[in-house]
Amino acid sequence: MSRPSSVAVSTISVMSSEGAAPISSSLPPAPPGHPPKVTNRGRSAVPISTLNSQSSDVPEFEPFGAPGPRGFPPMSEYLDIWEVDMMRKPDESNKQEHHTMLFNSDHLLVRRGQEFKIKIVFNRPYVPATDLFAVEFVIGSSPQYSKGTHIPVFTTKDRQSSWGGRVTDTVDNAVTVGITPAANCIVGKYQMYIAVKTPFGIRRTRRDKSRELYILFNPWVSDDAVFLDDEAERQECVMTEIGIIYHGTIDDISERNWNYGQFNYGVLDACLYILDRADMPITSRGDPIRVTRKASAMLNSRDDDGVLVGNWSGDYTYGVAPTSWTGSTEILLTYASSQTPVCYAQCWVYAAVFNTFLRCLGIPSRVATNYFSAHDNDGNLKMDIILDEGGRIDRSRTRDSIWNYHCWNECYMSRPDLPTGFGGWQVVDSTPQETSDGMYRCGPASVQAIKHGQICFPFDAPFVFAEINSDVVFYTRDKDGTLVPVKVNRTHIGRAVFTKSPGAMTRRDITDQYKFPEGSKEERTVLEKAEEFGCPREKADLPAGDVDLVLPILELSVGDSFELSLEFVNRSGQRRTVDAYISGSVVYYTGVTSSEFLFKNPTVTIAPNNSVKESVAVESKKYMKSLVEQANLHFIATGKVQETGQIVSAMRVVTLHNPKLNVTVSAGGKVNEEMTVAVEFTNPFTFSLEGVYIRMEGPGIMLPMSKYYSLIPGNSSLNWTEFFVPQRAGSRTVIASLDCAALRQVNGTASVTIEP
Repeated sequence: MSRPSSVAVSTISVMSSEGAAPISSSLPPAPPGHPPKVTNRGRSAVPISTLNSQSSDVPEFEPFGAPGPRGFPPMSEYLDIWEVDMMRKPDESNKQEHHTMLFNSDHLLVRRGQEFKIKIVFNRPYVPATDLFAVEFVIGSSPQYSKGTHIPVFTTKDRQSSWGGRVTDTVDNAVTVGITPAANCIVGKYQMYIAVKTPFGIRRTRRDKSRELYILFNPWVSDDAVFLDDEAERQECVMTEIGIIYHGTIDDISERNWNYGQFNYGVLDACLYILDRADMPITSRGDPIRVTRKASAMLNSRDDDGVLVGNWSGDYTYGVAPTSWTGSTEILLTYASSQTPVCYAQCWVYAAVFNTFLRCLGIPSRVATNYFSAHDNDGNLKMDIILDEGGRIDRSRTRDSIWNYHCWNECYMSRPDLPTGFGGWQVVDSTPQETSDGMYRCGPASVQAIKHGQICFPFDAPFVFAEINSDVVFYTRDKDGTLVPVKVNRTHIGRAVFTKSPGAMTRRDITDQYKFPEGSKEERTVLEKAEEFGCPREKADLPAGDVDLVLPILELSVGDSFELSLEFVNRSGQRRTVDAYISGSVVYYTGVTSSEFLFKNPTVTIAPNNSVKESVAVESKKYMKSLVEQANLHFIATGKVQETGQIVSAMRVVTLHNPKLNVTVSAGGKVNEEMTVAVEFTNPFTFSLEGVYIRMEGPGIMLPMSKYYSLIPGNSSLNWTEFFVPQRAGSRTVIASLDCAALRQVNGTASVTIEP
């Protein structure tokens, strides 16, 4: 500890437990291009600290009184600090015991509610009876003891603060101190100082960047609000870097690998910057409910210049196509460095980057995919499909949309603001769909509350409930505009919810966590309960029809011509005649129609207790010219039975399969030894692919890389080889993607074992 060159008067009393005024009341300048920062000056004496990236310098000397005429005497006889060892190496006990050894950071990272150790070397042996010192932790620009932003930690039992402290070992001049942050303390980056009490004042170490430390949420400690008492789930939902995001359709489920990269260099700072950018008070950052709700708004850019710009148009000229991303690292680092939203995202990108944010801070989280997810515009449990008098869909009046799939996040935490039993998994969703309290955000909403219809509790449970429990209601519209319900499908929406299995690259069905079995007594009770809380549903008890319409399951590749075969089944003892309408459209995965490429209106006659198949030939040239990303074809057939007036309908979404990337990694890999990875692709079409981007990355072995090809001629191949140096041993995965305007969502992976 160096001697102070002058006596500084401090506004913080560190060795006492009294509150203190801020060291500095200055505010940071507004970023370029942004309006001036609004302050609370005039109604509060202390500015609210909202920037973890800014902190005040604590004075090196804090006198107890005014110095005499000759100043303070020499203090060489009092305890002095020569060295502070943060014990921050990945193989040392702190990072190992706190499960932070994978973070690519030179700083100490620990989890709250659990002891960590530092070693202090004094100028002489430490004498507990006479030598008094404290370890001080400061966060934010206005540290105050009463706010939990300035915490002195003492090592004697008779004097303890909100954080525990003890001397665990003494050897010669070195003292090892164990420090236990409170299990509800603020999460973020702290400055650490050692303060020694002398008869004349308090001396402190100078500010030193090497003594900065990060404190994270701790799902391993029962007193923490994010405690998860399942080691397999903890490993998956906090420590796992590679994820699987499910997409496609319920009849043809597809997988997309994603590198969450929560331990990559700079990602933690980027996550803390997101909270800074949101102007979230430092004092609120120990509450996972507030953190996740704030982050669900900040991950999209709609109303607060958040991380990602959503784009479902198919035109990504000014950014990166959502289907091109392979991981979160590039997105988060770009946002933190440019301080502007990153282009572009769709629901799985929002969910994947949000997952990185949550796991990085220590909140257990996973990405869930809901198949046939309702996006209702009317605040009810009905997806309205309007038919004209003849039974054909009136697209101009059908407003609601059914997403083929929708991805959101689940995070694990207690909910002390809700009745007992509604803690555990919570839905949070950063995809901007509808506003909540004036901002585009969703959650946290208790999964248990959703399952039991208790949607009166915060936050946004009615919206999530409707996404998985709505009915598809077909109405006919009379000439006077009257809508009459003619058919209700109560099982189409929320067909399944999937997430990745803990510790395995397989999917896990978690539908039963959201809803009771279709048609069960419990399900009816839940829907009645939801109606009490303002979610009306269609109660029309329509007579069962005697004609069914069946659309087949199809597995097709991009560019295939095929035959669509519809089966009309007559279960009555009389002849039936159906005026049918068969429509095929290119649709976005959100269910929004891009263009119609097929329309037929046959009249089908079915003998009693018989069936008739109606086949329609579909040529690839009909849909290829209007194909949009994710290559979804939506077939819907409706019809009206002449004899009974019954409406028949069937819907089928077909996701066309794309070609794969071949990814090959050289064998015999070792840490810090150069390796190669090769990406091969053959253009399967007769036409050329233009403006092709290839990306690849892998946690622990390779940072994101990309390459641009202006043209790949039809039926020709490319081969891209790159060198990389793995940094971590174990089983590793390389993820690659190919993307261009004519061909989206082409992916490939390769696994490799890296030796130490």
